[in-house]
Amino acid sequence: MRASIVWFRQDLRLQDNPALAAAIKRGKPVLPVFIWAPAEEGGWSPGAASQWWLHHALQDLQALLRREGSRLLIEDAGTGSSLDTLLFLARQSGADRVYWNRRYEPAAIARDEQVSKQLSREGIRTESSNSAMLLEPPDIKNKSGRPFRVFTPLWNHYRTRTIPAPVCVDLEALQTPKTWPQRNPLDAHTFLPSTRWDGGLAARFGNPTRTRLLTRFDEFIPTRAAAYLTNRDDPAKDGTTLLSPALHWGQIGPREAWKRLDQSNPAVESGLMRQLIWREFSHHLLVHFPQTTHRPLRNEFLQFPWREDPEHLRLWQQGETGYPIVDAGMRQLWQTGWMHNRVRMIVGSLLVKHLLGHWLEGARWFWDTLVDADLANNTFGWQWIAGCGADAAPYFRIFNPILQGERFDPDGTYVKTFLPELDKVPTKFIHRPWALGDLDLASCGVKLGQNYPRPVIEHTFGRARALEAFQANKARAGSDSSS
Repeated sequence: MRASIVWFRQDLRLQDNPALAAAIKRGKPVLPVFIWAPAEEGGWSPGAASQWWLHHALQDLQALLRREGSRLLIEDAGTGSSLDTLLFLARQSGADRVYWNRRYEPAAIARDEQVSKQLSREGIRTESSNSAMLLEPPDIKNKSGRPFRVFTPLWNHYRTRTIPAPVCVDLEALQTPKTWPQRNPLDAHTFLPSTRWDGGLAARFGNPTRTRLLTRFDEFIPTRAAAYLTNRDDPAKDGTTLLSPALHWGQIGPREAWKRLDQSNPAVESGLMRQLIWREFSHHLLVHFPQTTHRPLRNEFLQFPWREDPEHLRLWQQGETGYPIVDAGMRQLWQTGWMHNRVRMIVGSLLVKHLLGHWLEGARWFWDTLVDADLANNTFGWQWIAGCGADAAPYFRIFNPILQGERFDPDGTYVKTFLPELDKVPTKFIHRPWALGDLDLASCGVKLGQNYPRPVIEHTFGRARALEAFQANKARAGSDSSS
């Protein structure tokens, strides 16, 4: 008997899943499968924190399918490939069609093209759909027929387009096979760390099921969306949706999120809707400029004199830079697998501007430690702060970590949450404790260089050095282009 395989990837949901809808509509038994093949990710295999989220998303999807009388095959490609696994399952089940939802990372695009060609040679039809984006990234062009490289024109373009509605999946029509073949089965627990360092992630997110995530989002819109534009920049407040990991792994589709937004609310339009379009922008850039996963979009940065300093990188990674807002962010990241977006910009600026660390060093650290690590968003964010990407921050925009802390965490609540050693430091000095003086610091239980570090680099010096390096790079690039 013929059957259909649905290859789940970053679309771990049943509703608004066009690949699953198409397979069900065909009227044949459906084999849902997830294949673990990290070697096929082009050097960007999901990091440890992202795998923690993947574990919960797979368990949730498995439970959702069981309620429908089905199941999820979780397969390990091992030393083989996704193609090998699909071919095995097809031969064992009699499947003659494979359905999937498209991914837009360069390695995934190349892999999917190869899989489609080889399956076709074996007499197996493939069908792919879009479930990850509001609109297909390859189809978005400016008036000149070229990719957008600035956000505002792309935002204006989206406002003229009709966003398709979420796909309704007829689960009552889902047919299941009589037998369930397996090749190299995995348990979802495989993705949890063997040494359980993930307590902070569990405390922050609990069990992130689709139902809980949708409930949070639906409750957020009427109660906190109006204050989003203000609260989103306050790291001490729970003022964001935390939707990004759910969007990355596809527990919630962007079209589902879009439909739930009240577009007549100006705060929603200028806040949450724009954030969804920023996500579209990053994927748009990755599709049109796939080289940016490992090299700058702006070629003038190919020869930029980034500094390789393992000790500075370690201090930054461990939240020991001596700048409280930076250290709080890095420790929040390590403990919870997440960091407030405003703080992401501040910590990124310190690494690539003050310390002149390579943006890829930051990108790879975030990749391994963020539960919402997404190749398009991560690449775009780091190239933006480094000034070498699209719509990038100009080189002279160098965040002052002291002023940023005083502006966005004025009473030090955020800092003291993740740096308890500074709990007794007066608010006036919480973002520059070294200015308090050794005796007063001692009365607060702080000894600089012992239980809290001195600044890894003095702000004025770091800023001046960064400006000099960026100005010299700009001059060299101008000279090269005119020669």
